[in-house]
Amino acid sequence: MKLTAPRLALMAMAGTMASAAPLKAADDVVIVYDASGSMWGQIDGTSKMEIARDVLGDLVDNWDESTNLGLVAYGHRSQGDCTDIETLIAPGPLDKASFIDTVGNIKPVGKTPISAAVQRAADLMSYRDNPATVVLISDGVETCNADPCALSAGLAKQGVKFTAHVVGFDLKKDENANLSCIAENTGGMFVSARNAAELNDALTQVTEKIEEVPSTTPDPEPDLPEVTLTGPEQVTTGAVFDFSWSGSINGRDFITIVPTGADEGTANDYIRVKDASEGRLTAPGTPGLYELRYALEQGRRTLASAPVEVVEAEVTLTGPEQVTTGAIFDFSWSGSINGRDFITIVPAGADEGTANDYIRVKDAREGRLTAPGTPGLYELRYALEQGRRTLASVPVEVVEAEVTLTGPEQVTTGAIFDFSWSGSINGRDFITIVPAGADEGTANDYIRVKDASEGRLTAPGTPGLYELRYALEQGRRTLASAPVEVVEAEVGIAGPGTVRAKSDVDVSWSGSINGRDFVTIVPMGADEGTANDYIRVKEASEGRLTAPDTPGLYELRYVLEQGRRTLASAPLEVVGADAPLDDGAGLSVPETAAPGATIKVTWTGESDSTDQRIALARKDQPDFSWISVQKVGVEKALDLTMPDEAGLYEVRFLDVSDHELLGRSIVEVK
Repeated sequence: MKLTAPRLALMAMAGTMASAAPLKAADDVVIVYDASGSMWGQIDGTSKMEIARDVLGDLVDNWDESTNLGLVAYGHRSQGDCTDIETLIAPGPLDKASFIDTVGNIKPVGKTPISAAVQRAADLMSYRDNPATVVLISDGVETCNADPCALSAGLAKQGVKFTAHVVGFDLKKDENANLSCIAENTGGMFVSARNAAELNDALTQVTEKIEEVPSTTPDPEPDLPEVTLTGPEQVTTGAVFDFSWSGSINGRDFITIVPTGADEGTANDYIRVKDASEGRLTAPGTPGLYELRYALEQGRRTLASAPVEVVEAEVTLTGPEQVTTGAIFDFSWSGSINGRDFITIVPAGADEGTANDYIRVKDAREGRLTAPGTPGLYELRYALEQGRRTLASVPVEVVEAEVTLTGPEQVTTGAIFDFSWSGSINGRDFITIVPAGADEGTANDYIRVKDASEGRLTAPGTPGLYELRYALEQGRRTLASAPVEVVEAEVGIAGPGTVRAKSDVDVSWSGSINGRDFVTIVPMGADEGTANDYIRVKEASEGRLTAPDTPGLYELRYVLEQGRRTLASAPLEVVGADAPLDDGAGLSVPETAAPGATIKVTWTGESDSTDQRIALARKDQPDFSWISVQKVGVEKALDLTMPDEAGLYEVRFLDVSDHELLGRSIVEVK
């Protein structure tokens, strides 16, 4: 086997470390491990990740197993993700094999969120309440828009004894300051390493620094003011109780309640003393002998204590013996302890602390819950907020409800239809229409039953077999159903074949389904559900739209509100705003004329109508209004005198008897 220089260095280091005494840290330690993409870079032919992995593995292999050690890695799961931070091993007794195996499985991928990773490590060790040490190994600077210098200063200020040691691996000279500040701000050590040998030396220095033990003759503790602590001799499980103190030292000192004789530094429920002299805590949920303690923030030493006996509370709970699935039912209780205690309904024999639907007791004596949606044996429980222990319970049988549901056998697509029901359970239960055989709990269009017995829904827009369902709000279980066939509607739509751009388009329809269905103009072949200018059909059978401003082929569509499916359509051609329109008249006029000029108008169409006229109108005038008009005679030609004012005018062939416009042409006066 050929050995590279880094391999030889690593083997030599392993031998050196194996001969040394096992390492031991006084406090919790978390290693923050850089697995960003830059760790694939190589030194003397070996990747930085491989060098760091081997050196760290040898270091851990000689670490004392009684030391609490944790591991946080960043940048090892995804690219470009500043939240890619993972606690791989929580601080605890060291399992060397597991730790080394975990490090070996890390693969560098992403960014370098140093600040957030150090914060994560500090939080893991409860740095505000406990001494905590972080060892950061990184080959790069922060790349996630954060300031590690400011962060470390804050951690040092807020923590009991927070220290961060930093090993800068293969950093550029100008990058050292970006990481060394972390160590400087927290009283830690910064060491730079450029290769495997230097990395081993750096970690050895850091380890020696961590394992330093204070002198066996500690400095004498300063005299502290006398602290007194006064509380009740006896409290009820889970109750909120008052106490007072005097002589507080530091606003971050705290008062807690712990079992009598608990280890120094133990803290369960607690409050900071701040600048107060009175406070409140919640008694434990288990009866027994406890003590209140005033403890220093620095070192967590107890300065004053007072005994407290926690006794069992006497709580009663009363409820119905039987309720219907999904029903809202009443119950009452007495002897409540804490407003945040709660009452819940759970399966009989459920694990302690289980809670499904529940209410807080607050300062009430009565309440309501919703029964489960599945029949069976249940129990009401009064449970303490503190510890979630049950203080009182009563059995409740949940029985099946009897609900009926009646609706039409057949409805038209998109139509609004009526139905009725009886035996409703809960006003928030609902009735819905779904495809036949749909999964339990499916709900499309629906209504709440409230206190009614009748309702209306809109049929789906697609024909097929469906079912009405009455479903419980609680658990969404179906209690009653009725089949409904949805059949295709027969709808017709009609409009002009050709219109000018931006002009009014009169449209009519028949067989409308739902007043919220709509009629629209869309490009020919547009996707289903497309809607531009539109009108709701309401109770009408005709309406008016505005033609698009771009000439082309379009279609009029009657569209269901439910599902936006087209039920009927008719083609529509949109021509230019000045284009002539003809419906059999064969009208012919000049395109332009001088102001006041006389023009010749001819036509070719014939009709049996008794009243046909040639009208001159402004282009924007209504169809059957005009500036001048002449009746059509035997000869298919006549003269018209144009207005003196320049502009766009229209010559129209009108069938007044049948109220039809048979042709129109634009003449520009200029």
